[in-house]
Order: sequence, then structure tokens, then C-alpha cells
Amino acid sequence: MLKDNMKTLQQFVEEHPVGFIVPCVAVVGILVLRRWKAGGVCHSTTHLDGKTVLITGANTGIGKETALDMAKRGARVILACRDLDKAHAAAEEIRKKSGNGNVTVKKLDLASLRSVRNFAREIQEKEDRLDILINNAGIMMCPKWKTEDGFEMQFGVNHLGHFLLTNLLLDQLKRSTPSRIVNVSSRAHERGQINFEDINMDQNYHPLKSYSQSKLANVLFSRELAIRLKGTGVTVYSLHPGVVRTELGRHFFPFMALWKRILYAPFFLLLKTPWEGAQTTIFCAVDESLQNTSGLYYSDCAVKAEAPQAKDDAAAKRLWDLSISMVNISMTLLLGTAYTRSDTPLIQ
Repeated sequence: MLKDNMKTLQQFVEEHPVGFIVPCVAVVGILVLRRWKAGGVCHSTTHLDGKTVLITGANTGIGKETALDMAKRGARVILACRDLDKAHAAAEEIRKKSGNGNVTVKKLDLASLRSVRNFAREIQEKEDRLDILINNAGIMMCPKWKTEDGFEMQFGVNHLGHFLLTNLLLDQLKRSTPSRIVNVSSRAHERGQINFEDINMDQNYHPLKSYSQSKLANVLFSRELAIRLKGTGVTVYSLHPGVVRTELGRHFFPFMALWKRILYAPFFLLLKTPWEGAQTTIFCAVDESLQNTSGLYYSDCAVKAEAPQAKDDAAAKRLWDLSISMVNISMTLLLGTAYTRSDTPLIQ
């Protein structure tokens, strides 16, 4: 039977050489392209025994893969999630795969500043230290929704929620130095502009423009925060994880026309897996070579140049001041302290 099959294949190749070679070349090309799209891999062997890592949105996608990696390195891992059922299921899976039982779940809804404050209070009261804060959670290209506090949803969740959370936990991060803050942004920031005159896009909302604005805000926030934390032992990183097959696109793809979905189907095969997409986050969180750098932007486990508008220090400072006002950080005196560029308290 095998000999007959080989003869049939040989006969086909001899009679249709082009018909055989073209598919083979196409397959090899796809495999090479797929490997190239997979990007860099974090090779750090850093152990995190005795360290505490907090990851927002860690119940799925790259956040879950990041949490699993941190757990394998021996860290105490806190999954900060909105959906507690999914979070507890993810935590149990992480415990089994990592052999690390020190994985816990806490409720955090980044679309609610009240929830952020309550969460930060619990972390400060119950956690002795915080070594790595990974602001991973996000929402992408949703309809014109508003947060509990009336902010445009993508800007509110992707930027303001993490902005407030980070500021509230700065004192704890400082007490745990050397510590790191990792902000998951996106290459979409290259299309972004901060619409200071209509930050909630009430006049002209567009899902992609809003998402790009929020991702630019992540990079500008990282840049400004690094300046304010200079010399404290807390370092800051922002990154593009790549285009990854996760639930992040759930608001976008269902509304895509059928013909577009068919046309783009081969492209979806080239998307990164969640494990591949998590590599740059992990790199920024643990790689030893980054311990003396701060405020830079990364992709595929390497430094990358941000878009010109992401290097605008005046815009970064203006965004910081606007964000302070929007989250009303003056009401959080008992939870944390925000710092000016000179590292003196904004609020006494």
C-alpha cells in the first residue's frame, strides 16, 4: 500500500511539477512568515521567590500567560479581574500548571474608580509588598459606552483606571524596590492623538480613534511616570505585545462583514498565540538587562522607537494633569500619594 502511494505521488510530481512545487513553496513561506510574526522570546531565568506580582486582566489571553510565567518563577501572583468566575478558574489552572499555590484572585473593575480605590485599599492593607505591577487589562474598539464615572469606556479603562491604580500603589512599590511597572500599550498608539479639547470624544466618536488615543495615553503615562520616579528604584516600561489571538477583538470581529472575514481568514493564522504575545510583557517584568532603564517602549523583547507624538513631553505632562483632575486623586489621601517631577507630594 505504501509503495503504491509513493508511486502515485511520484507520478503526480512528474506530470504536474508546478502544481506540486507551488503549494510546497507556499507552505514553507507561510511557516517562515508565521515564525517571524511570532516575535521575540524572553530568555531570562530570573526567579521571583518572595516577590509579589499584580496583573490586571489576568484571567485570559496574554494576561493569563503572564500570570502563569510569574507563578512558575515562584512569585505570589495576584489576578486582578472583573469577572471573578473566570478569574478563579484561571487561578486554579495556573496553580496546577505551575505547581505554585500562591496564586490569588481579587475583584477589580477598571471601569469604576470606586472599584479601583477599594481594590487599592485592600492591596495596601493585606499585602506586605508589591514588586511588579503589570497593567495589562484593556478593551478594544467597543461601541460608544461610558464608564461608571461617565468617561468614554476605552480611555476610562485602558488609561484612567490604570492611572489611578498605579498612583494609589506607588508608596507600596517604593517600599519594595527595586520594583517595576509594566504598561501594556499597542502599536495602535502610532495612529493616536490625545484630543484634549474632547477627551471623551463626545463630539466625534470613532472606535479605532478612541482605542488609539487610549494606547497613546499608555505610552505618554509611562514616559511621564518614569520622569517622576527617577531615582526611587521604581522603573517603568510600556510595550506592544504584537497582534495576538485573544478576546480583545470581541467587539470588532463580530461586526465585520462576512466577505471581510473570509478575506482576512489567512491573516488570522499568522496572529501570535497568547504565549507569544506575553513574551514582551514578561521580558519587561523580569529581564535583568532592564534594571537600570526606565520610560522606554518595547516590542518583541527589544527597545523600539515610539511614534513622534509619544515622545512629546509637554503632552505627557498635560495628560498627567488632566488625568489627575479626571480621577479626582485628591480624594484618595488615605490610599496613596502622587508625585510631582521633583518627587515631592502633589497632595499633603
